[in-house]
Amino acid sequence: MSDNKGSDNTGSGESKPELKGIDLARRALEEARATAKANGKAVGQGRSSPKYGNRPRRRGGWSGPGPDARDPQPFGALTGAVAKSRGWSPKVSEGTVLGRWPQVVGEDISAHAEPVSLRDGVLSISAESTAWATQLRMMQAQILAKIAAAVGDGVVKTLRITGPSAPSWRKGERHVKGRGPRDTYG
Repeated sequence: MSDNKGSDNTGSGESKPELKGIDLARRALEEARATAKANGKAVGQGRSSPKYGNRPRRRGGWSGPGPDARDPQPFGALTGAVAKSRGWSPKVSEGTVLGRWPQVVGEDISAHAEPVSLRDGVLSISAESTAWATQLRMMQAQILAKIAAAVGDGVVKTLRITGPSAPSWRKGERHVKGRGPRDTYG
């Protein structure tokens, strides 16, 4: 039985201790610098990227008063650009309707109704009462306009609004027709 804890394997090959955290980052930076030096590139000087081209840098190195591609970008804008380039925009819009429901339709409506599903442009909404379901049916045009303003036209084409579902007394395949259990309540 041999225990490798604390023992050196100097006989067959030297094992280096596993690096973590800052030491691992330093080693990666050193390796990148060595690779760049071997390829004939000076690291940290004269950088040019295809994104910015070989434009001369402005005096002082800052972008000036106007926006520039080198300026920090909002995270939402960057994720929106990635979603658009990969064709995810329709799914992101659908997720926005379902995930940000209170912001899309307002606090009053969202307190009494919740989205259930969105398939093929049909948004299914479940209202907490039949009165709210009727009210939402009358407000369909306004709700569709709010959704279109928030996520764009064509994401939601129609609404399917339902009230609360009543309990079903029908259990199983076989049942007896008639009033059922309602006649035993008193």
